[in-house]
Amino acid sequence: MFRPGPLEIGLIVFIVLILFGAGKLPQVGASLGKGIRAFRRGQSGEDEADEEEEEVEVVKPARKKATRLKKAASKKS
Repeated sequence: MFRPGPLEIGLIVFIVLILFGAGKLPQVGASLGKGIRAFRRGQSGEDEADEEEEEVEVVKPARKKATRLKKAASKKS
């Protein structure tokens, strides 16, 4: 597999400096970091959302039963 050497990396850095300028590089880096963090949160958030959905499905029948019991108790009173 092709591994970039120091000359190729230097050429890439030089092209990036020409395209964005030295003043915008911190902004580009910050935006890239925020994007990566959001992507990672999105990946882990899907797993949490799936677990929450499973919990909700389990809790819903219990709430219905509790509501029925409360209605039955109020009718008896």
